[in-house]
Amino acid sequence: MNIHILKNKVYYSDTDAYGVVWHGSYLRWLEAGRVEWCEMLGHNLIELESQDIVMPVVNLNVRYKASAKLNDNIIIETKISKFNGLSVTFAQTIKSADTLKTFIEAEVEVVAVSKTGKLYRRMPEVLANIFKKEIECLQPV
Repeated sequence: MNIHILKNKVYYSDTDAYGVVWHGSYLRWLEAGRVEWCEMLGHNLIELESQDIVMPVVNLNVRYKASAKLNDNIIIETKISKFNGLSVTFAQTIKSADTLKTFIEAEVEVVAVSKTGKLYRRMPEVLANIFKKEIECLQPV
């Protein structure tokens, strides 16, 4: 199974009036993790869009466990947890790079649509093959 690890640092612009990471910053980092995961497997967003494939988020579940703070070094871990032929679910965690303390855990479900917004009833083959392979790695032998 492919797990992508993205490193980042918390900057002042990521924080809120209370001096902790603003909740929306986590969503931006989750997006970056998913984009980098796809690129790690050879698919970037521009290439997919040129094939009339866009992957919007349709369901997002975030569990906030602790607050990251200014200058924290963080890691965003991204992997696939589910694939049903129509949608794929990414399991993502953001944690401290120094202590490994978990800040958030998220499940993000995406689908494939055309550039005009038409839902593909099946995930396009170029992506389905990758997602199937990842899920097969999760199956017990």
